[in-house]
Formats: sequence, C-alpha cells, structure tokens
Amino acid sequence: MSRFTRYAAGLTLLMTAAASSANAQATGELSGNELRQLVNGKTVYLAAPLGGEFPLNYKPDGSVTGDGAAVGLGRFFAARETGRWFMSGNQLCQQFPTWYSGQRLCFNVVKLPNNRIRWTRDNGETGVARLGQ
Repeated sequence: MSRFTRYAAGLTLLMTAAASSANAQATGELSGNELRQLVNGKTVYLAAPLGGEFPLNYKPDGSVTGDGAAVGLGRFFAARETGRWFMSGNQLCQQFPTWYSGQRLCFNVVKLPNNRIRWTRDNGETGVARLGQ
C-alpha cells in the first residue's frame, strides 16, 4: 500500500469517526434522567416491521404495559402483558413476566425530530418509535 493510499484511508477513517461523533451529539443520545423524563407517564409506539404500531405504556409507578393485539401478535404469544421499567445508567430497561422469556432488555435512545426516537437494544437491534401522551 502506497504512502498516499495509507494517508487517504486514514483521513477517511478520521472523517467518518468525526461525522459519527457529530451526528451522535447533534441528535442527542439521552442521559438516564432525560430518558426517564421522556417516557415516564407516556406511551411509546414502536413501529412494527409489518406495519402498524406496538404501544408500550410507561406508568409512573414503574410498570409498563404492552399491547400487541392491534398488530396481530396474539397468535404468537400473550397479546398484552404488564412488566416493569427502570433505568440502568443511561439505558431504559424493561422486563416482562413471559415476553422474551422474562429476560431484561435495555435500550439506548436518541431523540429524533417530530416526537420520534431511535432505540438500540443491548443486543444491537434497532428501531424507531413515536412518543405519545
């Protein structure tokens, strides 16, 4: 690899890293306190892969109720279930009795324009959601 090629590759890598960092700062990954304030007492509508929205109601008492009946999830598992939500550092976590085999799931959240968020689960899955009242 020529010196110019190495230089160009290094410059490209630095520019990509800088753009990625600037994008994270511009969109604003939320702190734990900001995230708690954002979802506490609200309904978050997850965009379902095959259309529709999956509502999760985050109640101030720490309970979260999900209802997948509208998007047809009742044929795969309990359509409606109540679990608990809590913060772990800057991540929003939730755990349901039977959904996901009772496994705790945690998310990083970035606020987007138009009352939307982008979430990234601790296993790398991502998605978008709409914030409701």
